[in-house]
Amino acid sequence: MSGLVQSIWRYPVKGFTPEPLEAADLVAGRYMPCDRLFAVEDGPSGFDPAHPAHISKQKFTVLAKIAEVALIRTRYDEASGVFSAAAPGHPPIAADLATEPGREALAAWLSDVLADEISGPLKVLPASGAHRFTDDEEGFVSLINLASLAELERKVGRRVDPRRFRANFYVRGWPAWIENSLTDETLRIGETQMRMVKPITRCVATHVDPDTGEKDIDVVRSLFEGFGHTLLGVYARVLRGGRVRLGDRALIGA
Repeated sequence: MSGLVQSIWRYPVKGFTPEPLEAADLVAGRYMPCDRLFAVEDGPSGFDPAHPAHISKQKFTVLAKIAEVALIRTRYDEASGVFSAAAPGHPPIAADLATEPGREALAAWLSDVLADEISGPLKVLPASGAHRFTDDEEGFVSLINLASLAELERKVGRRVDPRRFRANFYVRGWPAWIENSLTDETLRIGETQMRMVKPITRCVATHVDPDTGEKDIDVVRSLFEGFGHTLLGVYARVLRGGRVRLGDRALIGA
C-alpha cells in the first residue's frame, strides 16, 4: 500500500513554530534531525541532563498548557545555533541556544511575553546526548495520514490545519485510519525503513489554531464522537537511515 510524502516538518524548540523542510536525512535508531532539541521548562521539571529521561509535556511551555505560545513566531538556524523569535507588542530576539547566556536571554524574553500564563520560572533546556524532548519516549518520528485528517474535517464541517498535529511527515494516498492498525508494521519511506510503534492519542494542543492561538475546535471530542477513538497519526522508529524527500513514496509493508 503506497502513499506520497506531502510535507516534512521539524520542531527545534518543543511547542514552538513548525519549520517546513524539503528533505530530511534520518539515522537508524535516532530521532528526526534537529527536532525537539530544546524545551522551555515552566517551573522545575526534574529533568536531569546527566540522566535524561522522558518528562510530561505539561512541564514545558507547550500549546496543551499555554495556547498563547502559538502567537510567537520562531526560527532556528541549525548552522549557527541562533534561535530567532518575535511576538506581537514585543521587540524580537535572536539568541544563541548553544550558550548558557543565550538560553537565559530567551527564557527572560519568553517570561515577559507569556507573563501571567506561565507557572514558574522559565528555563531553556538543551537535550543531552541522544535524548530529545518528544511527547512519547517510544516514537522517533511521527506521521499523519491526510486521508484520516480529511475524515475529521468532514466531521467538524471545516478545514483543520494539519499543523495542529505537529507531525514530522504528512502522507497522502493511504486509506483513512489505516495507521491505527499498523503497530509493528514496516514502512519504506524514501531511502529509509521504519517500524510503526503505535497510533498517536491526541490532546488539547490540537484545539489551538496555530495562527491565532485560539481554542476553536474540540478535536479530541470530535474524534471520539465521530470515530469512537481519539487517535490521529502514528509514531515510528527508524530501522534503516537515509534521505526522505517531498514526493517520496511511503510504502506500507515494505
